[in-house]
Amino acid sequence: MATPSIAANAYANLARVLENTSAGKGSEPSGQSFASLLKDTVGSVLESGRKSDSQTMAMAAGKANVMDVVTAVADTDVAVSTLVSVRDRVIAAYEDIMKMPI
Repeated sequence: MATPSIAANAYANLARVLENTSAGKGSEPSGQSFASLLKDTVGSVLESGRKSDSQTMAMAAGKANVMDVVTAVADTDVAVSTLVSVRDRVIAAYEDIMKMPI
């Protein structure tokens, strides 16, 4: 299991790598960059959370259907669980790379 300091170091190193690759390249490959993919994914998870919150508030006010609230909360749970599992895989890959001999 990764400790919080290992995770923080992994995120910091990833940020440095992303800064170096975007600043040093004159031509981008024809695909979506990892940074923009990560940003879009986190944004969609945040949007799912906001939708869940607004449905919950509407339910508390008596303006929403219970099924809509349950569906929104379940979608948010799946999105967060997926994001956490991907994060864990990225950290594990980083740890494996750091263990490799040069």
